[in-house]
Amino acid sequence: MIRAVALDDEELALDVIQAYCGQIDYIDLVHVFTEQGKAIRYLNKFDVDLLFLDIRMPELNGIDLYKSLKQKTKVIFTTAYDHYAVEGFNVSAIDYLLKPFSFERFQKAVEKAKIQMDLEMGESSNKTHFSIRADLKLYHIAFEDVLLIEAMDDYIKIHLENGQKIVARATMKGMLEKLPSTQFVRAHRSYIVPLKKIGSIYKDTAKIGDFTVPLGKSYKAEILKNL
Repeated sequence: MIRAVALDDEELALDVIQAYCGQIDYIDLVHVFTEQGKAIRYLNKFDVDLLFLDIRMPELNGIDLYKSLKQKTKVIFTTAYDHYAVEGFNVSAIDYLLKPFSFERFQKAVEKAKIQMDLEMGESSNKTHFSIRADLKLYHIAFEDVLLIEAMDDYIKIHLENGQKIVARATMKGMLEKLPSTQFVRAHRSYIVPLKKIGSIYKDTAKIGDFTVPLGKSYKAEILKNL
């Protein structure tokens, strides 16, 4: 399921996107925004796979807004102005929809996003290691060696089985994209854990090695389903 958010200063445009998303069974439009500030705060706090983003808005230009996000969510730009197309693709947009767009055109753009996500997921599932840069070094870390990953504002801390801790500038969403979804899950807004290393679950916590990790309500059910 693709978790999506839409931002447009025109409510009618959001109504169209909501109606179109409602016709596609593999996309979940979890939130819509008309205010940029609220959208930015949400996108920097929660995991979102895909962003439908208007470009010409009263405050910040949509392309500049996208560049400012901490988490590089995939984006489909929606706009009434075709002269932004080149700039939109320069930030690796999935697609560029010129208003008014048909359901067929919208569906084609979403399918492109799904294909790219599926490819990325397939690539990660065949790997045994991931790479991350920290302390001016490039670390190659085996999935098997990871005990848990902890969020620390704009950084993450990777706790390894041998007690080593690696602190790197990254987002939790970015880390999840490096890890196979069959092995790692989000347990809480601040924690990613390997499923096979969950020793026990008691109420809203999980025991992993010497760590007791809180379980977010929106993540607990998914963990129980996969254990």
